Amino acid sequence: MKIVVCIKQVPDTTEVKLDPVKNTLIRDGVPSIINPDDKAGIELALQIKESVPGSTLTVVSMGPPQAEVALREALAMGCDDGILISDRAFGGADTWATSSTIAGALRKLEYDIIIAGRQAIDGDTAQVGPQIAEHLQIPQISYCEELRVEDGKFIVKRQFEDRYHIIEIKPPCLITTLSEEITPRYMSIGGIFNAYKKDIKVWGLKDIEDKLDISNIGLKGSPTNVKRSFTKQAKGQGIKMEGLTPEEAADAIVAKLQEKFFI
Repeated sequence: MKIVVCIKQVPDTTEVKLDPVKNTLIRDGVPSIINPDDKAGIELALQIKESVPGSTLTVVSMGPPQAEVALREALAMGCDDGILISDRAFGGADTWATSSTIAGALRKLEYDIIIAGRQAIDGDTAQVGPQIAEHLQIPQISYCEELRVEDGKFIVKRQFEDRYHIIEIKPPCLITTLSEEITPRYMSIGGIFNAYKKDIKVWGLKDIEDKLDISNIGLKGSPTNVKRSFTKQAKGQGIKMEGLTPEEAADAIVAKLQEKFFI
C-alpha cells in the first residue's frame, strides 16, 4: 500500500506574538513544530504501514527550505521518504493556491491514501486537505480519529457533533485527522540517525509545472489575502443573574440591551 502524508511546519503558537504596528506574526526566535493534526496523521499512517506488509510512506510538505527539519522529524518517526515543495513562486499562497500546488506535486506520486491534518494551528481554516481531494477528484473523509484497513478498504471513525460515524471508503482517497485522541510516537535514536542519512527531495516550480495550473499558485493565484492579524481581546466578567423566572430573565436582558443602546 502506498501512503502519502501532507504536513506543515508551523510556529509553536504558545510562543507567538503579534507586531502591534504591522499586525503580523513575530516569527523571530519562535520555535517551529510539525502541526499537531498533521503529526497525528503521521501516526495513523505509520500504524497502517505496520499492519499492511510492503507498504511505503512518503511525507510531503510545502514551505521554505527550513521546513526540511519537519520532514526529517517525520522520517525519524518511521516515514520512508520526504519531499519538500519549495520555490519563491509558491510564496504568499492562500489555501486555494497552496492546495493547488500540493495537488500538482501529488499527481507525480502513486498513492492509495493521502492523509492530512484537519487544520494548521497558524491558520485554522481546515480547507487545504479537502481542497486537495477536490483538485485530485478523489473521495474524502474529514475529522478522522481512528483508521484501519480491512479487505483492501479503509474503515474510518469520524468525529461528528454529537456522535461518531463509522465510514468505509475505497482507495484512492484522502483523510483528514484530529490530534485530540491520537498520541504520536517519539522519534527513535536509530530513526534520527537514519533520517539524516536520507536525501530530502526538493521540488520547485519546474519539477511540477506540467501538473498544475500556473495561474493558481503563489500570491497572484490567491483569491484571498490576510488584511489584518490581532490577538483575541479579553472580555469583561459580565453580570450573572440567578433565581429569575424565564419571563424575568427576558425582561432583564431587554432592559440591559436598552441601557447599552443596542436596542
